[in-house]
Amino acid sequence: MINIDELKFDEKGLIPAVVVDSISKKVLTVAYMNRESLKISMEKGLTCFFSRSRQELWLKGETSGNYQHIVTITADCDNDALVVVVEKDGPACHTGSDSCFTKEVYKSQELSEFSLQGLYELLAGRKTNMPEGSYTTYLFQKGIDKILKKVGEECTEVIVAGKGNDKKETIYEIADLAYHVMVLMVEMGISVEDIHKELASRHVIDHKIKQEKMASDNE
Repeated sequence: MINIDELKFDEKGLIPAVVVDSISKKVLTVAYMNRESLKISMEKGLTCFFSRSRQELWLKGETSGNYQHIVTITADCDNDALVVVVEKDGPACHTGSDSCFTKEVYKSQELSEFSLQGLYELLAGRKTNMPEGSYTTYLFQKGIDKILKKVGEECTEVIVAGKGNDKKETIYEIADLAYHVMVLMVEMGISVEDIHKELASRHVIDHKIKQEKMASDNE
């Protein structure tokens, strides 16, 4: 872990900070920090930037409530730029958008970016628009009982594939299960972030138990 003194601030005493959502992995915003705002960010665990237009420090969320809780801060190979991974309480952009980066300039027709959040949003769109001929639409039309039945069926198929030690088939069935579980999540209004927070809380508990066990073993 490097020291703040090893970072390279520009001639105005600033360093660019690329803020990334820990769950969706989306770039939320690009802002600037000076030495003081970086120290405040690390002390509070909340993003604090230096406004070049107002020439003052600003703690993100102080007025809007949309705080950004810092997970990690990482410097690049030249120590002159930062990536700040955060868990956010609300929109990152002053426009109310989830991210400041919403205006698409180019998109490859051959390559596509995949994320669980992106899949969730696609499924949510299916529930809202109900396009004809869509299997997802069919599930939402049939309702919770049908969705739960499919989740159960896919669980069984994962077990069968795993028991048969068929890696390729197990991957396929796990993907099917994940899809149907996400349909269930959309149906019940459970977000990807909800699951992320639940798993994160278990990680903290597990880490604490491991530490307690190590301490007990050393006694």
